[in-house]
Amino acid sequence: MNYKCLVFDHDDTVVNSTATIHHPCFVEFLNAYYPGESISLEDYFLLNFDPGFVPMCRERYGMDDNQLAFEARYWQEYVRSHIPQAYPGVREIMEKQKAAGGLVCAVSHSFDYNIRRDWAANGLPEPDAVYGWERPEHERKPHRFPLDDILARFELEPSDVLVIDDLKPGYDMARAVGVDFAAAGWAYEIPAIERFMRENCPLYCKTTAELAAFLEK
Repeated sequence: MNYKCLVFDHDDTVVNSTATIHHPCFVEFLNAYYPGESISLEDYFLLNFDPGFVPMCRERYGMDDNQLAFEARYWQEYVRSHIPQAYPGVREIMEKQKAAGGLVCAVSHSFDYNIRRDWAANGLPEPDAVYGWERPEHERKPHRFPLDDILARFELEPSDVLVIDDLKPGYDMARAVGVDFAAAGWAYEIPAIERFMRENCPLYCKTTAELAAFLEK
C-alpha cells in the first residue's frame, strides 16, 4: 500500500457527473433566472478549474450570497433525481485500498449525502470521511481544512496521503498541505486543463488504469 489514505474528489474523478448532471442543471438554472445567459460545457469545466465554481458565479453572473444559496438549493433538487455513473476501475482501486487496511475519503464540492448516495448506488466502499459543500466556504477546497482535519483525525503524516482530483482547487489544497497529488485526466478532453496539470503535477493519469498501476508499484 503506497498511501494510508486516498482522498478522492467526487465529480469527474469518481463519477461522470458534470457533463451528465451539473452542467445541464446550471444551464437550466441560468435559462430560468438569468435570461440571455448561458455557458458551454467546455467553459463550465474551465471556469470550475480556475477560478472555481463560487468565484465563477460571483464574477461572471454577479451572484451574491443569497443568490448562491438559491442556486445551491436548485442544484440539490435537481441532483436528487439524477445519479451519475462511476468510472470503470474506480471501484477496484477503492476496494484494494480498503482490503489493505487503508482509508478512502472524499473532498468534494458536492453535498455529503449526494456523495454517499452515489458511492452506494455504484457499489463503492463506504467513505471513511466526507468533506462536502454543506461545510462553510473556508472549510471547502481549495482551503486546506479538509486535509488538515483528515491528518489530525486519523493521525496521519502528509506523506501518508494522496489526493486524486481533476481540477485546480484540489491541486491547490494538496499543495498547501504538502500532500501528494494525482491529476485525474479521464473525464474530458480540454487541452488547457490537461496542459496545466501535466506541467504542474508530478503524476498525471489519463486513465483509471494508470492510477491503479501507480498505486500497485
